[in-house]
Amino acid sequence: MATLEFFYDFVSSYSYLASTRVEAEVAKVGGTVRFRPFLLGGVFNSTGNKAPIEVAAKAPYLVKDCARWARRLGVPFAWPPKFPVMTVLPLRAAFAAERHGKLVPYTHAMFRAYFAEGRDISDAAVVADVATGAGLDGAALVAEAPSFKEALKVQTQEAVDRGSFGAPTFFVGQEMFIGNDRLDFAIEALAAAGKP
Repeated sequence: MATLEFFYDFVSSYSYLASTRVEAEVAKVGGTVRFRPFLLGGVFNSTGNKAPIEVAAKAPYLVKDCARWARRLGVPFAWPPKFPVMTVLPLRAAFAAERHGKLVPYTHAMFRAYFAEGRDISDAAVVADVATGAGLDGAALVAEAPSFKEALKVQTQEAVDRGSFGAPTFFVGQEMFIGNDRLDFAIEALAAAGKP
């Protein structure tokens, strides 16, 4: 069974949009999806890329484009009142959630908290509360998060080494696709990879 790797950061609006449909799209072609959190700021630092929000002409377009996508996908979306935020804590906690077998529900809950509910996911109390809502011991998860500092760095560097320069990044084998609007191409590659 072919696998699609989904690299994302909770600060990425396009990663949120992709997260709302990636599992269903992958299931349609009989593949599997592997959720892989990474630090987008680290990717930008390594590649010299910039967040769209940092480019004056792109910022207002980004907000409108994400709202358009959300309407098309039928998913809740509200631009967070505090944007961007530091996501190191929720990302490290994602590795802890993975260790407890709850990475996917934790990921969906964290994206919803930020891009649908406007909560400040850089706040430890918010991270703990969101994690608890995803079926984890939130306080314990936040306490455990710092031990995954190196794991986050390694996974981020892996994505960079494989060619990533933004989020979301999808890989099917060594073939890379970047952006929510490239997910369909990634699914096509996944379907082809799964054929005998």
